[in-house]
Amino acid sequence: MKRYPHLATLFSALLFLACMTVTSFSQSDVTISNPSAEYLRTSPLSLNGNSTLQPLPITSDRTLDFPIGQATSAAAISVNTNPGTANNGTGGSGAGPQGVSRTLEGTSPGGNIFGLTTVPTFQGAFFKGSQFNFTMIGNHPLAGHRTTIPAQITSVSLRLLNANGTVNLDVPNAPFEDLTLDSPNFEESNYRSGHHIQFADAIQRAEFFHTMDEDWHTVLRPRIVDRQTTSIPPTVLVNFGGGVIKPVPAYIIVNRGKANQFVAVLDLLFNQLNFNTTVTEILAGNYTSDAVTINIYPNTFLFSINNQGQVAGCCVLGFHSYVLNDEPATQERWITVFASWTSPGIFGGGTQDITPLSHEITEAFNDPFLENATPVWQFPGVPATAKICQDNLETGDPVEVLPTAVVPITIRERREVFTYHPQTEALLQWFEMGATSNAIDGAFSFPDETALPHSALPCPK
Repeated sequence: MKRYPHLATLFSALLFLACMTVTSFSQSDVTISNPSAEYLRTSPLSLNGNSTLQPLPITSDRTLDFPIGQATSAAAISVNTNPGTANNGTGGSGAGPQGVSRTLEGTSPGGNIFGLTTVPTFQGAFFKGSQFNFTMIGNHPLAGHRTTIPAQITSVSLRLLNANGTVNLDVPNAPFEDLTLDSPNFEESNYRSGHHIQFADAIQRAEFFHTMDEDWHTVLRPRIVDRQTTSIPPTVLVNFGGGVIKPVPAYIIVNRGKANQFVAVLDLLFNQLNFNTTVTEILAGNYTSDAVTINIYPNTFLFSINNQGQVAGCCVLGFHSYVLNDEPATQERWITVFASWTSPGIFGGGTQDITPLSHEITEAFNDPFLENATPVWQFPGVPATAKICQDNLETGDPVEVLPTAVVPITIRERREVFTYHPQTEALLQWFEMGATSNAIDGAFSFPDETALPHSALPCPK
């Protein structure tokens, strides 16, 4: 039985948004005027560095370290921010006029990489002057069959505190739970790459459409395993180096009208809070390494600060990574996703509802261990001489900068109808930089095959 039918959900969500009219502590002087949708690639986090394997308490006297020598705090938690400056990736110099070919090999059907305890994976490579290896979630496309992976979800609500410890505002995630579970990430819909399939499965099938066995699928089985409420103090201390430690906002309530208000949380702090949530669920046995683990939040995005403690950017809507734990003979890895439900009207490009979750789940499928290098590619739509580039198989990033980044997909659940907006993804073939694509219909993006009309351009030298 559904806890929150869609119509009741929408009503509750509107009530929540309409009530978010509070401005926290002295944060009336802190503004975020032009939020833009961004995503991070975050570094893996190790349980071995947390000797007690317990969540770390967060209070106003907690001191966080600003990354010395970096422009913003985002550098402390990200492998690279995007759009970013040019990265010299492994094999990037091989992005030349040579043809593209690909192999699929490595793991046996349904098997994991030797020495890892994690989700099922398969491996392959493509050649563009040099070899670029990749690991993806699922069974081998040539072997076919359906691989079902648990999607273990924690629904996180926020409790925003005043300086004296009283509650400034409660931000519940309950109104968005059923909408998230009923979204194309978990419910079936029809695509060019297959009928009655989930969104990430549709993307992968589009990539390997002409080589896969027809019954090849990778399916997520979602379940909310827990509900947590995270308390956030109004400020935290940040160590800027050289003996300079000062308080900065821990959260900012951004009021942009009743229909599109949100909470921005300091990225340095959120990284610890989100890790606490994940550790709690691992210790409780709710998160297992054979699953994709997902922390979902309500209209909760991340802001960064500069080395003076001023707001330097907003807003990160999600990221994916993994948590690891080393054992004597093997390493256990929990694939992790953070994504926020996003109400319409906050961001451009059509970004709303489950756009962030679709972005992060699909990227986790295509680059679960953050190590799938590609030739250094330039973001589409930027000036030809701009060195705004990346060197990784992050399928959502090239599309997020386009004027229209999403596709509408309507899901009918009993008598209720909701139109979702998952993000179009760049396909593997876009990163291969070939003149043609051997994906479905010769496409470089999917489901909107017109979003990227040609493969990636190499980063200007």
